[in-house]
Amino acid sequence: VQLQASGGGWMRPGGSLRLSCAASGSIFRIKTMGWYRQAPGKQRELVAMILSVGTTNYADSVKGRFTISRDNAKSTVYLQMNSLKPEDTAVYYCNLNNYYSDYWGQGTQVTVSS
Repeated sequence: VQLQASGGGWMRPGGSLRLSCAASGSIFRIKTMGWYRQAPGKQRELVAMILSVGTTNYADSVKGRFTISRDNAKSTVYLQMNSLKPEDTAVYYCNLNNYYSDYWGQGTQVTVSS
């Protein structure tokens, strides 16, 4: 399974970015897809996750600002990030769990600064 993430970059506080992550290969059945992030000197943390049935979970720090969605036909997960804050600066990693293993994308940098 390969995960290709895109959409990171630089944005001013209050702006928006959209991340995409496309899965390919022998996926079998997707249990969850999600986004994690890791800021310098900090542990990787869950940002948002979407289950196969469509249920979503968010970190408290992004609730109301970020929205995760999934296109099952394309095996792609998206993260719409609005009202960005400097503390959202991190490397964002896409994750897929197919009931057997966890897979990770290569990470995409998101920098929020003025």
